[in-house]
Amino acid sequence: MARISLLLPTRGRARLIRRLFDSVAMCTNRLEDLEIILYLDDDDETGQEISDDRFSLLKIFGPRLSMGAYNTICLGRASGDYIMLMNDDVIVRTSAWDRKVAELGRTISDGIFLAYPNDLHIGKRMCTFPILTKKACELLLRPYPEEYKTHFIDWHILDIFKRLRAMGHARIFYLEDVVFEHCHYMAGKAEFDATYKSKDYYQDDWNFLSLRPLRQQMAERLAASIAGRPIPDLQFLPAPAQRPDKTLTVLRRYISEYLGDSVLPMEERVRLFIWLTGRYLRHQKYLPEKKSSRKANQELNNLW
Repeated sequence: MARISLLLPTRGRARLIRRLFDSVAMCTNRLEDLEIILYLDDDDETGQEISDDRFSLLKIFGPRLSMGAYNTICLGRASGDYIMLMNDDVIVRTSAWDRKVAELGRTISDGIFLAYPNDLHIGKRMCTFPILTKKACELLLRPYPEEYKTHFIDWHILDIFKRLRAMGHARIFYLEDVVFEHCHYMAGKAEFDATYKSKDYYQDDWNFLSLRPLRQQMAERLAASIAGRPIPDLQFLPAPAQRPDKTLTVLRRYISEYLGDSVLPMEERVRLFIWLTGRYLRHQKYLPEKKSSRKANQELNNLW
């Protein structure tokens, strides 16, 4: 069996961590081949009480960072053959889920694929908890860009593999029968706690747009590896600029970046444009009303 690493930044949720750990221990076939790597803010006193001796658990304490930085640091300490991003508001529901992941991995000899479980919330539309091989992470170099403050890492990874698919390599696998229930407040399964309140659900939209050239380069590196060609270098890209203040300027950029993206199929381009333009317009309208903003964002996710 291959080793699996779960990367798990968490803050102030010791109770949810215990619930998650219990479900992991109950549903994992080979706990000896599992490790969980926690990133805990050094000012989070609840982190000290988190422990478990049923599987390998590594705790990293450090300053508050972006979500991309949290996961990148955890990745640097991971020893698994498969790397999975995890949230603390999850309950694992499928027995021997790790065996199913390993069985899929054995069918792909070059080790380049994206798999993700059924979260019982967004489902197939988004790889909420993406699973990559260590090899794929090494090829991507920056699989979890530090520019992402709280969101869009999953969309970032999914977009890379959609670009890879457009190049002729279908390597996206939705594991519908592997359930990692996402007990998110937007699904009506959790209270709107301090951790949710601390996140700005719109601040990474512009980062996602700005990092489109990076995702294309990453997809080209994966394609080269699959084809046995020399791996192209990952070109330096400046940090994403601040989003312009003028709505017309933003919409023109959305049209250029999304509708004008010649790599993705037109249907995909249109869906991205509609979804992200809708998010932007909703944000501009409902910014002072956080409750309305969350409801509108959920409606747009459902539309996607």
